[in-house]
Amino acid sequence: MTTIQESRPPFPPFDEAAAVQKVRMAEDGWNNRNPEKVAMAYTIDSRWRNRAEFPQGRESIQEFLTNKWKKEHEYRLIKELWAYTNNRIAVRFAYEWHDDQGQWFRSYGNENWEFDEHGLMQVRHASINDLMINESDRKFRWPQGRRPDDHPSLSDLGL
Repeated sequence: MTTIQESRPPFPPFDEAAAVQKVRMAEDGWNNRNPEKVAMAYTIDSRWRNRAEFPQGRESIQEFLTNKWKKEHEYRLIKELWAYTNNRIAVRFAYEWHDDQGQWFRSYGNENWEFDEHGLMQVRHASINDLMINESDRKFRWPQGRRPDDHPSLSDLGL
């Protein structure tokens, strides 16, 4: 059960400004790579589909993110609003990372989100594809953490 203390504005129904804000807040959280903090943006019983994994609940989400960021080094993410309505938001995203052997990847995907009345995400469906890239082909080169406001968006980068 969600409590008022567990609220995350903006709240649905979303207008375009609120949807853009929600997307940027999610991007910022994931770029900071703190599984405990990121998991708090989801309902206690949140349901995910992430590739072929199906985490359910905050504890499972936190474990999923911990394992993700142990293998995806120097992770940098950009999300972009695709569509929104009432309590749902669709985004497209790309992130860059390298594995333990130093091989770089750019992962592309789409997410569909559904929020409860307190602004917590209760459903997340993600479809993701990985593309091997050379280090010299990277486009996301800001210091680890939040993407600078003046960094190009996915559309600006032609991605």
